[in-house]
Amino acid sequence: MTREQARKRAADLVGRMTVEEMASQLRFDAPAIERLGIPACNWWNEALHGLARGGTATSFPQAIGMAAMFDDGLLREIADAISTEARAKYNALSAEGDRDIYHGLTFWSPNINIFRDPRWGRGHETYGEDPCLTARLGAAFVRGLQGEGETLKTAACAKHFAVHSGPEALRHSFNAVASPKDLEETYLPAFRALVQDAGVEAVMGAYNRTNGEPCCASSMLMSKLRGEWGFEGHFVSDCWAIRDFHENHKVTAAPVESVTKALKAGCDLNCGCTYQHIMHAYELGMITEEDISRCAVRLFTTRFLLGTLGGEGSEYDAIPYSVIECPEHLALAHRAALRSCVLLKNDGLLPLDPESDETIGVIGPNANSRSALIGNYHGTASRYVTVLEGIQDLKAGKGRVLYSEGCALCFDRVEPLAQPDDRLAEAVAVAKNSDKVILVLGLDETLEGEEGDTGNSYHSGDKADLLLPPSQRRLLERVLAVGKPTAVVLMVGSAIDVSVAQERACAILLSWYPGAGGGRAVAELLFGRESPSGKLPVTFYTDGELARMPDFTDYSMRNRTYRYFGGTPLYPFGFGLSYGSCSLLSLEADRESASVRVRNESGRELEEVVELYLRDEGSPLAPPNPVLCGFRRLCLKPGEEKAVSVPIDPAAFTVVTEEGKRIPGSGPWRLYAGFCGPDPRSEALSGRKALSLLIPAPGRGPEL
Repeated sequence: MTREQARKRAADLVGRMTVEEMASQLRFDAPAIERLGIPACNWWNEALHGLARGGTATSFPQAIGMAAMFDDGLLREIADAISTEARAKYNALSAEGDRDIYHGLTFWSPNINIFRDPRWGRGHETYGEDPCLTARLGAAFVRGLQGEGETLKTAACAKHFAVHSGPEALRHSFNAVASPKDLEETYLPAFRALVQDAGVEAVMGAYNRTNGEPCCASSMLMSKLRGEWGFEGHFVSDCWAIRDFHENHKVTAAPVESVTKALKAGCDLNCGCTYQHIMHAYELGMITEEDISRCAVRLFTTRFLLGTLGGEGSEYDAIPYSVIECPEHLALAHRAALRSCVLLKNDGLLPLDPESDETIGVIGPNANSRSALIGNYHGTASRYVTVLEGIQDLKAGKGRVLYSEGCALCFDRVEPLAQPDDRLAEAVAVAKNSDKVILVLGLDETLEGEEGDTGNSYHSGDKADLLLPPSQRRLLERVLAVGKPTAVVLMVGSAIDVSVAQERACAILLSWYPGAGGGRAVAELLFGRESPSGKLPVTFYTDGELARMPDFTDYSMRNRTYRYFGGTPLYPFGFGLSYGSCSLLSLEADRESASVRVRNESGRELEEVVELYLRDEGSPLAPPNPVLCGFRRLCLKPGEEKAVSVPIDPAAFTVVTEEGKRIPGSGPWRLYAGFCGPDPRSEALSGRKALSLLIPAPGRGPEL
C-alpha cells in the first residue's frame, strides 16, 4: 500500500468519526471505536536495543555499543531481528486481546541526538558524538525496523527533535540555544537523513525549548521538518512534554492553551495526558475540527501502512512466537557484543591463555552484575551471562577462578552494618592469590540514564564528573598496588577518566553495556577466542578537560567532540586496538569514494574498520579538525590483502556559514584513511599513522 492510498483510506475513516472520536485518537493510549471496527491502539513502545519493557526478547548491546561496531549493515540486521520479534509478539498478544503499552508496532526508537557532552546521562542511548556516524547508523536502524515489504513491518521514530542532550535535571524548563551554524552542522543532519533517506515514519519532539520555542510546538523545527524536508509521517510529543508548556516553560497559561499551541504547530500525538483537554479547547473555539482531523488522518495513515486496519492484514501476520530469542537472534546479539567491545590498552597481557591452569582473580562491582549488562530501555532476557559467569564457563576445569565484589557500585560499603570499604580486604586477598587479575568496573543505568528512570538520583541521571565513583577508585588503587598483571574491563555507556588504569594496568577493555549474554562475549575476547574490533563513537577525555569545555548548559560546539576539541584526549574518537596488526598499503580517492588497500600482517583472522576523515584546508568555516566522512568494516584472514572501496559522504565537501547555510567548501581537501582518527594521540596509542592525500579544489590541477 502506498502512502497516498493509506492517506486516502485514513481520510475516509476519520471523516466518519465524530469530533470527540477524532480527539480520542490523538492520545498515546487511543481507545477502540467499536462502531467503526477500530481496535484500541497504544502507541508507546520502545526498541532501543531490543524490544523493551514488554516481556521476553533478545537483548542486544546498548545503542552506544552498537555504534562502536561502525557497521551499519550489522545494525540493520539487528533492527530487522527486533522488528521480527515485535511482529511475533504483536501477533500473539493481540490475538489474546492484549493491546497494552509496550505491545504495539510503533517504536519510539532510535535516539539520534548528538552526544555532545560526556556528562549527559542518556548519551548511551545514542550513536555517539558524530553527525555522519549517527546519520548512517540511525538510517540503517530505521530501515531494519520498517522493512521493505508491502506494509511497514514496524514504525520507527527519530527522537528527540531537536537540540537535546541534557542536563536531565533541567530538561522540562530548559532553553537550548544553538547557533544557526551548529544547528545545520551538528544537531539536525541525522534527523534530515532519517526523514529524507530512510523514510522514518515518526518524529518525537524533545522536552526542552530550542532557541525559545518548545520543541513540540516549534515553528522553526516544524518548518524544516514538514516544509524543507518534506516529512509526511506523524509527530509525537515526548512524554508529558506538552504539560511542560504551562507548568515549566511558562509559554502558555493553561492546558487548553498548550493543546492549542501543540496541535496547530503539527504535534499529532500526545504522550501524556494534556490532549484530554482537546474537546475543551475545541468548545472554546481555540482549535477547529480541521486541526483535529489533520492530526488524526496522519495517525491513521500510519496504522493503515502497518496493515493493522482495513482487514487485509500484512505479510508479517504469520511470524510465529517461536522467533523470540531464537538461536539466530541470540547469535546475532553475540556477534554484536563481540564487535562492539573496544580494546583501549594492551601491553601484551591479553589475550589470556584459555588452556592455562593459572588462577584468575575476577574482582569488581560489575563483574557479576546483570544491571551492567543491559543499559537502560531494556527488555527481559530468559538468561543472563555476567562477565564472571562467562569467564567461569570458559575456564571450566582449567585452573581456578576466584571472585570478590570488591566494593559497592557507588556506596562506601556493600553491607549496611559493615564499616566502609568492607570488601576491599577480600579483593586484595583475591588479587594476592591470583596469577592474573580481571578488574571489572564502571556504571549502570542507575548512575547514568534518563532523569528519574530506575529511580536514579545521581545528578538526575547525568554525571557530575568523568571519574569512577570513589568506592571504585579506592578499589582500583588497592588492587593495582598488589602488583599482579591486571586487565580492567570497563562497563559504561560514556566517557570515563581511567587515567590511573591507563598508566598502571596492563590492559583495558571497554565492553559498554553488552547485552544480557554479553559476559560470554567479554570472556571470549579476554581469552582470545576473538579479537576486539570496536571503535570509539565518542571521545574519552580526562576529567580536567571539562573545565576547558563550555558549560553543560551551553550548546555551543566550541571545544566539544573530536571535531572541535583543542586538547589532548585520553582516547580519541574512532580509536580501538586489536590483537593483531593490519597495515595500510595505498590510498586512492576522488570526491565520491576512496580505495584503500589493506593487509593483515598477523597470524590470526582479524576484523578491522577503515575510517575516512576529511578536512577542508581552504575554508575558515570548516571545523578545525578532520571530520569522519566514511567507514567500512572488513574481515581479513591471516596474511590476506584486499582493496576496499569506501563511499565518501558528499556533505564532507560542504561547509556551513554562520547564518546556517550549507555551501560548497573551498578546498583543497586533505583526506585521511586509517584504523582510527588522524591525530597524534591515536598515532601514539596505536603506533599506526594514517595515509593521506590531497583532493584538489574544483578547477585546480592535481596536487601532491
